Amino acid sequence: MFLALKELKHGKFRFMMIGIITVLIAWLVFILSGLGNGLSTLSAAAFKNMNANYVTFEKGSNASMSRSLLSESLVQELEKQDNVKAASSMGSTMGTVLKGKASSEEEKVDIAILGITPGSFLEPTVIEGNPLNKNNSLDVIANDTLKEKGFKIGDTLTIDGSLEKMRIVGFVKNETYNHLPAIFTTLDKWRSIQFAAPGSTKGIKDPVNGIMLQGENIDAQKLNKQFPRTEIVTKAAAVQGMPGYKEENGTITMMLAFLLAISAFVLAVFFYVLTLQKSNQFGILKAIGASNRFLGKAIVSQVFLLSLSSIVIGILLTYGTAIILPNAMPFALDIKLVILYAILLLVISILSSLISVRKITKIDPLQAIGRME
Repeated sequence: MFLALKELKHGKFRFMMIGIITVLIAWLVFILSGLGNGLSTLSAAAFKNMNANYVTFEKGSNASMSRSLLSESLVQELEKQDNVKAASSMGSTMGTVLKGKASSEEEKVDIAILGITPGSFLEPTVIEGNPLNKNNSLDVIANDTLKEKGFKIGDTLTIDGSLEKMRIVGFVKNETYNHLPAIFTTLDKWRSIQFAAPGSTKGIKDPVNGIMLQGENIDAQKLNKQFPRTEIVTKAAAVQGMPGYKEENGTITMMLAFLLAISAFVLAVFFYVLTLQKSNQFGILKAIGASNRFLGKAIVSQVFLLSLSSIVIGILLTYGTAIILPNAMPFALDIKLVILYAILLLVISILSSLISVRKITKIDPLQAIGRME
């Protein structure tokens, strides 16, 4: 460690340049991580936030709400099954709302309409206003991002292309679905919007898209056999089944993987070149008794200190960037992911230094001394 610190102090400019590149790589990794997490949150926050463990879909729907159609009567049967603590229905659809009697294109807002049972475990906590009222299907609670578009409690919303109206009675936080702000309403109101066309229910009484189940030890395979027309999956699998969710996360993950691979290559090349430039010094040290282990530890310590400080600076820059980013940008830093990628970057940096360590072990002291000028 002593040798590593002395060399870092002696070659400030060289190591500062390597440090800046490492900072930029770390900064980009954390920014991409935040964007990926933000997109994933925007896509399925309402689904992820629900206090459920499993989701029941129609068989053959591939765990997709838009392809599934079940009867709400199935809720009572599922609640009687082993380890099922509670069950509650849900419906989803996309729509466009107009504020009051607005008709201009600028005042139309795309939303996700989610039908739930008022008072059930699927209803999110209201941060402003009142919760849903099962006796008044006109009342809805909306994601608070709609306030930025001028909506407020008491506003009446009209569904574009429909005579259906809704009134905002409360706001919730971080509830989005398919990248759209979510509006929670009663199942009856949702059905009146979703199945306005005659025959669209396919003959199913009280149709819903899915049934959420609470219970950690639910035997999904057993229930699927017992209810052959259903497909019961974990909530995580249901989130993966949302349109575009898997593709978005796959793209961000691929970009991060390439960036980590590039960072490993860049750091390995930098330290390898530095090692070549100092091969005669390493040769002299070996000639006076320094062991390969001692020199290897010096190189690894050097890389560790430089990478650790660069990663910490990268994290600080990322959180600073998050503060100035506009609220409309889907950016969300997850502390667990930040720690994970910080550890990955540190490990990659140390592993990349092993190429330089291997080079040191092959240096011949006599040849190195012979090259001394």
